[in-house]
Amino acid sequence: MTWQGWPRTRLQVGSGNAGRRADGTETSSREVEAIVPLIISASRSTDIPAFYGEWFMDRLRAGYVKWINPWNGAPLYISFQKARIFVFWSKNPEPFLPHLEDLDRRGYPSYMLFTLNDYWKEGLEPGVPSLEERIRTFRSLSQMTGKERVVWRCDPLLLTEALDVAGLLDRVRAVGDAIAPFTKRMVISFIDIAKYPKVARNLAKRGCKGVREFSPAEEEEFAAGLRELNRSWDLVITACGEERDLSRYGIGRGQCISYDLMVRNFGDDPILRDFLSRPDSVVLPERGSLLGTPPQLKDPGQRPSCGCVVAKDIGQYGTCPHLCAYCYANPSPETVRRRYEAFKERRSRGIFGDSIHLD
Repeated sequence: MTWQGWPRTRLQVGSGNAGRRADGTETSSREVEAIVPLIISASRSTDIPAFYGEWFMDRLRAGYVKWINPWNGAPLYISFQKARIFVFWSKNPEPFLPHLEDLDRRGYPSYMLFTLNDYWKEGLEPGVPSLEERIRTFRSLSQMTGKERVVWRCDPLLLTEALDVAGLLDRVRAVGDAIAPFTKRMVISFIDIAKYPKVARNLAKRGCKGVREFSPAEEEEFAAGLRELNRSWDLVITACGEERDLSRYGIGRGQCISYDLMVRNFGDDPILRDFLSRPDSVVLPERGSLLGTPPQLKDPGQRPSCGCVVAKDIGQYGTCPHLCAYCYANPSPETVRRRYEAFKERRSRGIFGDSIHLD
């Protein structure tokens, strides 16, 4: 059995702040059809905690968001009426930390997928704060929410002419030694360049011609080295979108929007528990043994090797000012800067649209 889709409802939209035009004038309200997901992803497509936290909280108060399909431009309305959990993705969630208490007060559980790499020398992530600042933020977040609710994403793993496997492992070790006491999970992902022509083009445009994928032997070398590092960290490690079986190195199948994490940490919510199809009689295995995602809950919009539970993403391509050189979600730095400046101008007037996308 495969995923059959979220239920739908009728939704009144277009009133209040979300119903303003770009010039600030009101639009009339109208009724639209909306999907009603239980799990919200915020977001694979852009860094909402870093740049759009105020917009997100405005949409939460409004009770819905409009998502623009990047392939055909069609709008899709998403109601928060039955949302049970928000999964955030960020490289710098520091601006969003003040909103987390509000989110908890409103009764919305969440967890953060915190991408923390060290590519400072290569200049691959020009929009992120310094490594030291991001490590401090990681620790602060963990102390606020508990280490079960912050996941370290080491993504993407890449090599260059000057950075070999041993050098990358040294950098991962330094970061891991600093943050491992503040999390329980790590997700790794090897960069795919050949499969995604846009990634190759973006790297070439940014002058990053030496960035390359791992060979199969180098993947094995890295996995073996990571296993040794994890003897002191004791993290649950999974590989995102990886077809190769790395279980002999203690690395499981990828789970970012994780069935295992949600069952273990949010399974006391009866609605979410029922959706996850876990009767109370199911005995959880030890932490080192992951609960695999049931086939009927696997997200069909992701790669076949992806182990994520189905969720609805509310972000938009071409809106992330981190401007990472390897990013597949940005068409060009110029487009991103133009859109973000327009967003900030409207934000300065207290106007938040029902979508991040302003074009």
